[in-house]
Amino acid sequence: MSNVRRTDAVLLLVALVWGSSYLSAQTATAALPVLLVLFARYALSAVACLGMVASRRRGSGWWTRDELRAGVPLGVTQAAVLGVETYGVAHTSAANAGLIISLTIVLTPLLDRGGHRGALPVSFFAATGVCVLAVGLLMSGNGFHAPRLGDLMMLGAALIRAGHVALVGRFTTGRAIRPLHLTTVQTLVGTALFLPAAALDLPTLVRADPATWAQLVYLALFCSVFAFLAQTWAVQRTSASRASLLMGTEPVWAVAVGVALGGEHLTPLTGLGAALMLAGTYWGQAVERAHRSAQEPGLLSAPALDKDRDKDSACPSTPTTTSPTTTLTST
Repeated sequence: MSNVRRTDAVLLLVALVWGSSYLSAQTATAALPVLLVLFARYALSAVACLGMVASRRRGSGWWTRDELRAGVPLGVTQAAVLGVETYGVAHTSAANAGLIISLTIVLTPLLDRGGHRGALPVSFFAATGVCVLAVGLLMSGNGFHAPRLGDLMMLGAALIRAGHVALVGRFTTGRAIRPLHLTTVQTLVGTALFLPAAALDLPTLVRADPATWAQLVYLALFCSVFAFLAQTWAVQRTSASRASLLMGTEPVWAVAVGVALGGEHLTPLTGLGAALMLAGTYWGQAVERAHRSAQEPGLLSAPALDKDRDKDSACPSTPTTTSPTTTLTST
């Protein structure tokens, strides 16, 4: 297998893992309270990240002031994202969750205007309109009715996530911040935030069956830690455009996993909504990428991350690149 194909395979694997996370979260929340699932996911991720930071502490130390100043507020916004996402996926289908959250791709450029000159092209807003229509169809289910709670929460999660991604760029641009150290702070903040709310249910977590623990471990170590380590490794070896295209297949995998493993079904209306959502997000992504490339020539022709950042791969958080097309996080 050539290096290019190996890199593409890793990025597709990351997208598949993220796409499958919605069904895993749905399964875990069916067995345990949502807040307990969130605490367990954060705590397991924090332990893994702390272990990696400790193994490298001799050469790089613990955290700098900039990493703490950025990590604490970003930890709060990330916790808000995962909290609303997890509640949302508990009240809708895994396929809908993965599709609606992909709205982040077109919402982020609308919020992240710092440092970008010129208005977005009209075609970008047309793509956004297609996505909004798709959301309406996805929420309709078997027919038009009042929006379902879970779909509305996923819509809110997409908006919060877009704000979180925009804040990552503002807090990290121009600062010497190591992704691994930053994201470790975020996992610790999330663990601390969810611990009080989950404390009374901790005995339930201890008594959880092996299948539920397997879902929690998968969410923490594979959908969070592994996915970001693999993503960072891969995007260093390809272009941002290619990386964003491959990782943008996440909603496709969310639908595939939901239908194949979760027993979910797409009605004609939701099937049309799914097709429009994929078309709209890919269209909007392409328009925004071309617009940004025209403003900053050469930005997308180079690898997304510097080669020497390989030793600072990120854990369960948004990487410190400010490109909105490559900073999506999974539930």
